[in-house]
Amino acid sequence: MARNEEKAQSMLNRFITMKEEEKKKPKERRPYLASECRDLAEADKWRQQIMREIGRKVAEIQNEGLGEHRIRDLNDEINKLIREKMHWERRIVELGGHNYSKHSAKMTDLDGNIVDVPNPSGRGPGYRYFGAAKKLPGVRELFEKPPELRKRRTRYDIYKRIDASYYGYRDDEDGILEKLEGPAEQNMRAAAVADWKEMEKIKQEARRAVKSGEVVEVGVVSKILFEEEEDVVEEERMKEKEEKEKEREFVAHVPLPDEEEIKKKVLEKKKQEMLSKYTSSELLEGINEAKSLLNIQK
Repeated sequence: MARNEEKAQSMLNRFITMKEEEKKKPKERRPYLASECRDLAEADKWRQQIMREIGRKVAEIQNEGLGEHRIRDLNDEINKLIREKMHWERRIVELGGHNYSKHSAKMTDLDGNIVDVPNPSGRGPGYRYFGAAKKLPGVRELFEKPPELRKRRTRYDIYKRIDASYYGYRDDEDGILEKLEGPAEQNMRAAAVADWKEMEKIKQEARRAVKSGEVVEVGVVSKILFEEEEDVVEEERMKEKEEKEKEREFVAHVPLPDEEEIKKKVLEKKKQEMLSKYTSSELLEGINEAKSLLNIQK
């Protein structure tokens, strides 16, 4: 049997392949502009062709051993094909076809997280990086997130988080405070009851001693008095001491007048009041009359 290479080189096989190529239509070329296409089926066909080219180049760019220049060229070609695909998808929508741009793939970083593609023009997708192009020098920094700086909280932020629990209004809801205060409350109550029993016992002993005529010790009586009564008694004692000290410390720095001096002062004051009742004209008339009387007597 002849080999496959020998069969291909035979005259008959070459004649048959030549006739088949003649029957085929000439290979169609994709239009340069999507607006030149008038048929929806053809537009969809050219879009599928671009998708196959993109898939082939994306698979090729995954190889990190191609070199930096080849990887950058492949990435540029893929972005160019993506822009062309967007033109054909827009043309398909214009011809009444399906809108493929709604479900377009998102760009991801090295960890698989979706990244927003910057596009200053606002039309179509921005420049994307695929495969090994994401690890190129100068590109890796684009995907690295800057460390988040811890912002210092302002007074407004602090007060904004204050609620009822900050002031202790919700301490009784969780039941923790009740468990902690329960034993303390029991101890305080037991101590208060013990003090009350002791006071009642002292009062009974004092009453019994008063009825029997025995002398009651001062310490026992002082225990009977309550703290408030003792405070009142102490305040009254302090006031009495202060009044006595003031009386003792009084010193007359000015000589006091006698009774005779007081009488003279009172008489002089009365004379001045009597004289002040008369006017100056009346005084002059009285003086003139007194002079005339003196002259007549002479």
